[in-house]
Amino acid sequence: MKKIGFAIICAFYLLPILANAAEPKLIGEYQDWSAYYMPEGKSIMCYMTSFPKKSEGKYTVRGEVFMAITHRPADKTFDVVNFVAGYTYKANAPITVKIGNTKITDLFADKDKAWATTDAADKKLVAEMKKGNQLIIEGSSFKGTLTKDTYSLKGFSAAYRAISEKCRR
Repeated sequence: MKKIGFAIICAFYLLPILANAAEPKLIGEYQDWSAYYMPEGKSIMCYMTSFPKKSEGKYTVRGEVFMAITHRPADKTFDVVNFVAGYTYKANAPITVKIGNTKITDLFADKDKAWATTDAADKKLVAEMKKGNQLIIEGSSFKGTLTKDTYSLKGFSAAYRAISEKCRR
């Protein structure tokens, strides 16, 4: 039941127009990642999601925290990486992703979400996630609270293959 609720939460964050959205369908679970698809107009959207294994910071209240990678063939967009922080990011504060020895800083925030600034940055994030064991994202809330979320990348490549096959990447 938690996974269905999570899929619906993800759909809310990932879809610009929820009114026409169908319910997400599970493609499969791949260790620490889950893969979904859903109709989107005459096409489909595929995405994969994961929760952090560890969240650190001196916060008292924080909403749902997760990350997703999305393919939208109709829009010709693939490998779109999205982080949901569970709080509103501080304007212009740096957001940093670390995967192994690679540090990626070309991210921007929009309310509680962080995105890569370019398609090239998205592709770099995905390429590094395929090779890595864990991903750490650090950011600051609008109140200045620093957070550090650690995600497992176990099952990432299998979930990525699943959404890529479903959306014919």
